[in-house]
Amino acid sequence: MKAIALKTLALPVALVATVTLASAQEGAKQEAREKKQEAKTAASNSGNAIKDSWITMKVHSQFVPEDALENSDIDVDTRAGVVTLNGSVASAAGKARAVAIAKATEGVKTVTDNLRVAAAPDSTAAARAAGRDAGDKTREAGRDAADNTRDAGRTAARNTKEGAKDVAGTSGRAMSDGWIKSKIAAQYVTEDSLDNSDIDIDVAKGMVVLNGAVRTAAAKNRATALAKATEGVTGVKNNLKVDPNVK
Repeated sequence: MKAIALKTLALPVALVATVTLASAQEGAKQEAREKKQEAKTAASNSGNAIKDSWITMKVHSQFVPEDALENSDIDVDTRAGVVTLNGSVASAAGKARAVAIAKATEGVKTVTDNLRVAAAPDSTAAARAAGRDAGDKTREAGRDAADNTRDAGRTAARNTKEGAKDVAGTSGRAMSDGWIKSKIAAQYVTEDSLDNSDIDIDVAKGMVVLNGAVRTAAAKNRATALAKATEGVTGVKNNLKVDPNVK
């Protein structure tokens, strides 16, 4: 009888021990999962999960399809996931849209909005006005030449040449440097060879300078080719380094 009683008592003790062990194991697993999630969150919050240069290009690239931002002149700067927008847009709606796009971009922590609302000059109208002025000068000089001397004819030729230069110069300013940068970035973010590369695009008066690093020589050449083929670009200086470890 005593032996049976002892066996009966041993069963609940063993069961309790088993349940306790299983509970401890589950607790350890849960703690491990929580630590793993904390590590992911810390990596994301550190700003290192997505490179600042890639965030900059992503923001720029999303401006291109937006009608409210067409031909805007926006400079995007990113530091540790904090995006700063400088430059000008044509309307308050464009300003609000640019900020919204930047805030919604993956990797962006916050956005500082320094954008100005300043309607871009109508370059087409300006070119037409310059052309009319050049034509008026040409006609006046031509009449002087007919009525007076050959010197007046030479003056007419000079005026015509200068007028043509004025028109060309005005037309050349139709696309802002900020818009050129956005157009280039839009091509880079869809190019497989440049995926998640570390490229800084700088544009001044149509001249593009590329700094940073890409994984292959082919990617470096592709970056140059895309920039050169972009409307408004007058030249490209490629300072990109080839680094297979770029991620």
